Amino acid sequence: MGVLRMKQVCSVLSTYTADVSGVCSALYEMGGMTIMHDASGCNSTYNTHDEPRWYHTPSMVYISALSEMEAVLGGDSKLIDDVCRAAEELQPRFVALAGTPIPMMMGTDFQGIARSIERKTGIPAFGFATNGMHSYLSGVSMALEKVAERFCDPSLRPEPVKPGDPLSVNLLGVTPLDFSVTGSVEVLRTLCEENGFHVQSCWAMGSSWEELMQCGRAQINWVVSSAGLGLARLLYKRYGTPYVMGLPMGGSLTKELMEELREAAASGENPNFLCRPKATEEGEEGKSSYIIGEPLWAASLRYALEREFGMKNLHILTPLEGETSLLRKGDLAEAEEDDCFASFQKAEYVFGDPLYEWAISRDSGAKLIRLPHEGCSGRMFRDEIPVLIGDHFEKWFEKEMQK
Repeated sequence: MGVLRMKQVCSVLSTYTADVSGVCSALYEMGGMTIMHDASGCNSTYNTHDEPRWYHTPSMVYISALSEMEAVLGGDSKLIDDVCRAAEELQPRFVALAGTPIPMMMGTDFQGIARSIERKTGIPAFGFATNGMHSYLSGVSMALEKVAERFCDPSLRPEPVKPGDPLSVNLLGVTPLDFSVTGSVEVLRTLCEENGFHVQSCWAMGSSWEELMQCGRAQINWVVSSAGLGLARLLYKRYGTPYVMGLPMGGSLTKELMEELREAAASGENPNFLCRPKATEEGEEGKSSYIIGEPLWAASLRYALEREFGMKNLHILTPLEGETSLLRKGDLAEAEEDDCFASFQKAEYVFGDPLYEWAISRDSGAKLIRLPHEGCSGRMFRDEIPVLIGDHFEKWFEKEMQK
């Protein structure tokens, strides 16, 4: 008997971190106060599964403790009063409100509430109409854009570069949901320094508020996840700073990305590296293999596997929203559970989080290459998350193939 599956329903696989957690993750280190408007469940999910910094880096992330009576009868006065009282006591740099499914059904006006809080306290306030129905990518993206739009000085301009001086770069789209806390961000920063780039700011992990506010002085923006693309476009519009997309996995891709960064800084134009993927060659023989995850990460991984190890028939199945220009014919954006079950039935390799093992039938012969993702399985497999930046990639892949 066949298994009946429904579209837009996950009965076996896990869902990814939601947009409300994406907002909290993006703003975590900025000195603001972030409030999830919910009863309590979303906060516990965030601090136990989505936020590895929770137990060693303090931040003002709270829950509104929305009651059943408030949800039924409406009225935002209690939320406004509670937030104003806490903000006046804690004096955060800003206040951010993020929504969950219940406020969505209530029709909560987050921007209106934010204006009221700002008027009463004099503290800048944001309202994000997140609803838990979208992935963390949209939450991170809108949070980074709003902060830059509100606080970054529009009069700044990229500083002129003297011969021999390092180029200044902003890393955009960096949160633990994609990079975890296993050393990838540190390796990425070191790689920049080794190749003649000074990291002006990292949005938004490991940089001070003052460094973030000076992002307009950088000569180039480097988008390292889909969540940073909206911010890159905003900074290009405001400062004229060009941007390049891609993650430096393996020697070939690292070298090409560094060249693209230098060329973009010199010309002021956006090459949008990896946004021009080659078409899959017609008539490629053998089984297909699938890469599951965030679109820019997946596109970079495919590029590296093709360049460094000659792999073919590689397709991306991303369950997330993202930049579709990174995809080729045969790839699938916002892939659903039944898409994974059908595709993996005839696959050779599946590169993805260990939870995707549940989508691979025993008789298919497909091999799962375990690549845990914090935004998918949370802390469950954090100790297994590899560093794939630079030459770490080749070492990881060769080790995997020996298993």
